[in-house]
Amino acid sequence: MILPYPIITAPTLFLDEKKALNNLKKMSEKAKKSHTRLVPHFKTHQSRHIGEWYKEYGVTEITVSSIYAAEYFLPQLWENIHIAFPFNPLEITKLNRLAAEQSISVQLVNAATAGLLADNLLQQVGYFIEIDAGYGRTGVEVSDFGTIEAILRTSLKTNKLKFRGFYIHAGHTYHSSPEEIQAIYHQTTSALTMLKDKYNSEFPDLVIRLGDTPSCSIQQDFAGIDEVGPGNFIFYDLTQAALGSCTKEDIAVALAAPIVDIKKHKNEILVHGGGVHLSKDVLILPNGQKSYGEVVFIHEDGWEILEEPAIVKSISQEHGVLQAPKAIIDRVHLGELIGILPVHSCMTADCMGGYMNLKGEKVDHFKGQNSFYRNL
Repeated sequence: MILPYPIITAPTLFLDEKKALNNLKKMSEKAKKSHTRLVPHFKTHQSRHIGEWYKEYGVTEITVSSIYAAEYFLPQLWENIHIAFPFNPLEITKLNRLAAEQSISVQLVNAATAGLLADNLLQQVGYFIEIDAGYGRTGVEVSDFGTIEAILRTSLKTNKLKFRGFYIHAGHTYHSSPEEIQAIYHQTTSALTMLKDKYNSEFPDLVIRLGDTPSCSIQQDFAGIDEVGPGNFIFYDLTQAALGSCTKEDIAVALAAPIVDIKKHKNEILVHGGGVHLSKDVLILPNGQKSYGEVVFIHEDGWEILEEPAIVKSISQEHGVLQAPKAIIDRVHLGELIGILPVHSCMTADCMGGYMNLKGEKVDHFKGQNSFYRNL
């Protein structure tokens, strides 16, 4: 659709701030009702502008996925920034510099890294032990008390490492039904509660934190959990809608892609919007077809979700091929923009490195500032 923004000539990621703020409000209220602290993950939006919204809901500590992102958010004066990724020992020097300016916590999964930090830290740094309770990607297995206690013993050799608690990201919820997500949530909370009970007498201030958006969205309360750290909920996406975490109406970002060709005889639309814009994350539809995004019509006040869906059926580096019914084909023209809801909003935002809100104003993104590349 033609929009009142003549500056848009290339793929642009639109942000519906009203939807994002509503998503934030709902998650914040749920956490508050459960007396659970919200420590959101900023890996989805990666924006200082959006980060300021969280402060209005009492958020004082945030989570990021890299030391470079932590540096980017440092000017906002957070109470603490947690880096939720197994700590990379090659970054100890950079961690020391950052910890001199900002309270930082890291994630540990083995005693060797704990030992390197104990020997080389110049500033006090907090740490969480990441626990694997079924996902299988990273973390200490929940029953591996030998590794857990080796990390704890190693950290106690110095006053530079402060144990914060246990962290679980149950990423397998992203491949589960709502009923399975509920079961995983209970499995996760049981594992965290068991660990807290076991180590609470020695570490009375330890907290337990979980962080996946499907669990935090579907679960109605977080009773017994000290902290939750979801990230994707601020935007949501087609994957979350398919899981039942949200509706398509909750999705707060859409890629505006220029239409460069229309093949009416094939019911196809070719757009400038490929893997470098959307990423190549794919959603398998109930009929077995692959979808790399779903078509919407973008207007001044948001976007229109279509009654008869049209999808991005194939994708390459710069190209996207949309499969659309005749009713949609008849509505579009060369040189217009068409919207695409992302399969994975975190990756799409990371690819695009910036946003435009519905007022036509640019919104910042960490990658768009090039700070990551300057510091390599």
